[in-house]
Amino acid sequence: MAEAPETPSIPTTGDAAGPAVPRGFIRRHWLATTMLILIGIPTFVFTVWAGVALKFSYSEGTRTGFVQKLSKKGWVCKTWEGEMAMTAQPGVAPTLFQFTVRLDSVAGEVTRLEGKQVTLTYAEHKGVPSSCFGETGHYVSGVSAVLK
Repeated sequence: MAEAPETPSIPTTGDAAGPAVPRGFIRRHWLATTMLILIGIPTFVFTVWAGVALKFSYSEGTRTGFVQKLSKKGWVCKTWEGEMAMTAQPGVAPTLFQFTVRLDSVAGEVTRLEGKQVTLTYAEHKGVPSSCFGETGHYVSGVSAVLK
């Protein structure tokens, strides 16, 4: 009977609990390992951080006033940035409320009601990692006209 040829054994590192890795693996793949550490891990952390910051709101509420401006801003990430004047009494200097609108449909409704007294429904998100999601922390999700 013919004997099976012997297969050469590959020197490995590892212990009984984990899988064995060939000795030169990390040395041969140093570029991929370095790229994973320098690019992959920070990208993953940024994505998780942004997702959590945008998922949970710090506060929610409404503000009533007159929308003074609404414009689409940004070099790469375009968001609608606006400003609303809130007056407590006639003759008193208005307080300005800066806000961000992320949905084009809501921005269209705000533009349609511009110059009229409106109520904006918003959620405030703290710790958003980039201005790519909006320049302010107040994200408007709805608008309605105030009936007199």
